Amino acid sequence: GGFSVDNATLTRFFASHFLFPFVIAGVTFLHLLFLHETGSNNPAGLNSDADKIAFHPYFSYKDLLGFAVMLLALTSLALFSPNLLGDPDNFTPANPLVTPPHIKPEWYFLFAYAILRSIPNKLGG
Repeated sequence: GGFSVDNATLTRFFASHFLFPFVIAGVTFLHLLFLHETGSNNPAGLNSDADKIAFHPYFSYKDLLGFAVMLLALTSLALFSPNLLGDPDNFTPANPLVTPPHIKPEWYFLFAYAILRSIPNKLGG
């Protein structure tokens, strides 16, 4: 409860960010359970029993199939071609004496970068 961000604050934020996906998964499970038990509401009050499709097994199997396809795609991407989406500059050998020419600062640091480049020697900055 102080005015600074310290170890206790970071621990609480880490714990909440770790637990929040599980809370969302639990609420989603409860939502699907109640939707399965009671069915969907019709706010207009019209009788639409003829248009209804049972939630289980049709939508349950469709959701499980979609989850399995996405899990298979992400797992195969991670296991068989992990460098496919990587940056090509990560594969250049590092040289600690030379700054790579492609490294440029973000736009909000360009004024400071221009000042540093205007100083010819390394003793001044």
